[in-house]
This record gives sequence, C-alpha cells and structure tokens, in this order.
Amino acid sequence: MEPQVSNEIKIIVKWSGKEFPIEDLTDQDTVAVLKHEICKKTQVKPPRQKLLNLKYKGKFATDEVRLGMMELKPNFKLMMVGSLEADIEEAASKPDDVGTVINDLDNDDDDKVPLENKEIYLAKINKRVREYKINELNPPREGKRLLVLDIDYTLFDHRSAAENGSELMRPYLHEFLTSAYQDYDIAIWSATSMKWIVEKMKLLGVSSHPDYKLVFMLDSEAMITVHCPIRGVIEVKPLGVIWGKYEQYSSKNTIMFDDLRRNFLMNPKSGLRIKPFAEAHLNRGKDKELLKLSKYLKDIAAHCPDFNELNHKKWESYKPKKRREATDE
Repeated sequence: MEPQVSNEIKIIVKWSGKEFPIEDLTDQDTVAVLKHEICKKTQVKPPRQKLLNLKYKGKFATDEVRLGMMELKPNFKLMMVGSLEADIEEAASKPDDVGTVINDLDNDDDDKVPLENKEIYLAKINKRVREYKINELNPPREGKRLLVLDIDYTLFDHRSAAENGSELMRPYLHEFLTSAYQDYDIAIWSATSMKWIVEKMKLLGVSSHPDYKLVFMLDSEAMITVHCPIRGVIEVKPLGVIWGKYEQYSSKNTIMFDDLRRNFLMNPKSGLRIKPFAEAHLNRGKDKELLKLSKYLKDIAAHCPDFNELNHKKWESYKPKKRREATDE
C-alpha cells in the first residue's frame, strides 16, 4: 500500500473586518483541525465559529469532513461569523484541560490509540524542520544524549501565588540540571511563546547558571496539531522537529520529560510523564521527583546505548543490566 500523499492548503479567513491566513493545513486535515487553527489566530472558539461558505455536498461542512474533499481553490477566502468569549484568556487557551495537572492521558490504553493519517503529521513535521528556526544558545556537544524538558508543572508551579520565583521552583532543580548536563545536552520545549520561556528561565536562574548550559529552547510554534480519536484536536511536541535539524539526536539518545503525556503522543517511547509539581507552598518541602529522575538519567546514560529499548513508564523500577545480574547471582 503506497503512503498517502498530502498537499498543503492555504485558507484566508475573513472575520471582523480582517483577514487571517491559515497556512498550516493539508488536504487530509479535517474541518475540526481548521477550526482549531482559526481559533489560534482569532481566539474565537470552535463552537462559536460559523463558517458561512464552507460547503460540502450543498450543506455546511461538518467537523469530520476533510478539506481535500471540498476541492477548495488556492487561497480560498472563508467567511466566518463568531463571537469572542467574555474572558479572553479562557478563549485563547489551548485544550480546555490545559490547567489541570492530573488525568492527562493517564490511561495506558490511550497511548495505544493510533493517529489517523500519519503521513499528514509527518508532512507537518517536515514543514517545521524546513521553516522553524531554532535559536541555538550553545553548540551541541559530541557524544551527548539529549534531554528535552517542559516548564510548567515540570520545572516549576506557574499558577500558585508566591513572592519570588524560588518559592515556585521545583525542589532540587539546579542539582538535577547540573547532574544531567554531565551526560545530556539540555533543551527546553514549552507550549507557550518564546517571550515567556525566556522570562521563566531568567526567573528560575536557569539561563545564567554557571554549572550547566541550555543547548536551545523551542516554543509553541514548533508544535503541530493532530486529531486524536479520544482527545479530539490537540497540539503535540514532535521530537522529529529536533531530529530533522540535528543528525546527532534521534530516538536512540533522546528523552523528553513532560507532565502531560499528550505532548509526546507522536513519540510515546521517548517521553516520560513526570509527576506534576503544583501547590508549591504545600509540596516544595517533600517533592523529590527530580532527585529520583537524576539517578534514572545517570543509569540509562551509562548502561543503555539505545533508549528505544527502555520503557519509561517503569522508570522507577529500572535496574541497569549489570546491577540485575549481580542481584540474580
């Protein structure tokens, strides 16, 4: 069976007297994905969008209809009617559960859900590889593995009240990064704008720490939109964007920490769901997640030449092969 070929589509949305180009689409994407992309540009939520001239078989196109089925002309101008929510911040949020820290694809069965039309997602990744510019902070080091870290609820609690950043920082953060830096190049990837990533790294003292350095940082623009049968339209962090730009990194030597499992849905074997760090005022005295993960990173760097062989869901019970053999004797 030959792989499905997808073609890029550009749609111009006319709304509220302005035009919004929607370019990150293919003919295999659905109307639901189109609405998600429109929301990113206009902040009008999908349920509020009425797409006046998007028709399929003489009727308004429903969410499951693929864009290629409608034979849209290049730079098709789509007329939209829709109202913003009273709370702009709520309207601009990504998935509705973005603020939650529990129950995000926690069910193991969810990880086994195959993504539809994977070729269209590979096409989106290739587009990111071509067009997304990574601002390299420090050159990659020869022979090092790659550790990709989320920020919110992974490195610090970004919602609790505090007088300074150190009160929200996850315990042992600098010790963790110092240890990891010995074996890994360290990258940051957050589902927000680069402006806020830079500010958060300054706030935590990460960008200026003398004992480790970041190789680069990626923001929400490097993410892609996918349609998951269970979760609907979501945005994910495909590691293929990094692997396409840096030959020395691959699934063999890359690991990603994130409190949301959906973020590494395109690379489930490379992702480790870290326990979310929230309510810092209650938990900063007892959270030791980074200490335990430091040991895991050290062990797999020393004893596992191919990370594809690992099951990160069982990281807490991981034993290097040599240690297992000594235990069995």
